[in-house]
Amino acid sequence: MSNWTPTIGSLVHEIDRLVKKRFDRFAETTGMSRAQWQVLARVAKRQGVNQATLADLVGVEPISICRMVDRLEAMNLVERRPDPGDRRARLIHITENARPGLERMRATAQALFKEALMGITPEEEEVLTNLLGRVHANLVAMTGEDLPSPIPANTANSLRPQPDQKD
Repeated sequence: MSNWTPTIGSLVHEIDRLVKKRFDRFAETTGMSRAQWQVLARVAKRQGVNQATLADLVGVEPISICRMVDRLEAMNLVERRPDPGDRRARLIHITENARPGLERMRATAQALFKEALMGITPEEEEVLTNLLGRVHANLVAMTGEDLPSPIPANTANSLRPQPDQKD
């Protein structure tokens, strides 16, 4: 019998671990690692990102991201282009060859979360999304990062950190 008492932190950690475990199964069928898929997805969301920002977004050291981008570039899934604002820098973009794989990855993610949210009503899902969005916005504010864009219209106001209010 387990002595585990769920807390928000432990639940978030466990959900993250289990999602990664399920996504690893998808990655195995593609010949790419989950980390490579994560890099590809981040580049797709932020076309023209530089390697330092990409490393931060993925949560790895810049040298590691350089190797991952090298591998993805060798597979013709991303390309480095000159930065018009800094002739020394290169910006990373996905290629057309990456689009079918990204669509397959999105479909897999949608199916995974459809299963994970089984038994949760659309209204409950909206509440959960709004609450998690607010937690995320608070953490973003604490770290000084920018909120990802675009923010869904129905949650835009609830995602912004609110000043303390007394009831």
